[in-house]
Amino acid sequence: MIAAALLIGFWVYRAFYNWLHEPRGIKRLVLGRGEILAPDDPHVLFLESQGYEVVSGKHRVPLVVDLDGQEMYSRLYVDYIVVRDDSMYAVKLVRDRQPMEWTGSGLRDRLLVFTLLLPELEGILIVDNEYNTIRTVKFDINVEPKLKEA
Repeated sequence: MIAAALLIGFWVYRAFYNWLHEPRGIKRLVLGRGEILAPDDPHVLFLESQGYEVVSGKHRVPLVVDLDGQEMYSRLYVDYIVVRDDSMYAVKLVRDRQPMEWTGSGLRDRLLVFTLLLPELEGILIVDNEYNTIRTVKFDINVEPKLKEA
């Protein structure tokens, strides 16, 4: 009984220690299953032809933004979640009305939120079905940039 009491006491101590040292205000997104996937969805078929397993459909994440005490409502969209080689990716589809700016700051402003809310992601896939391309965006946070050698 003493060993069991010590084990339970150690477990309670570790749980309290982890809770105490967890970053304040950390908010992580936990996604459910998303929308049901249509068997003839061209995006799903394209991703599967490229070796990805589509594990969930579109997710709508409701957001409340407080600006000077006034609440505004918005949504964050994840088009698909896919897996390949035990790595998980969020998928964003290219849309004409929201062109992607292919610069470091443009990608950061548009996609970094997914890496911060879903830290288990390996990256974000940008899928353009019109040109049959998939581009992978990955963010490494707190890494010194590599200097180019002359």
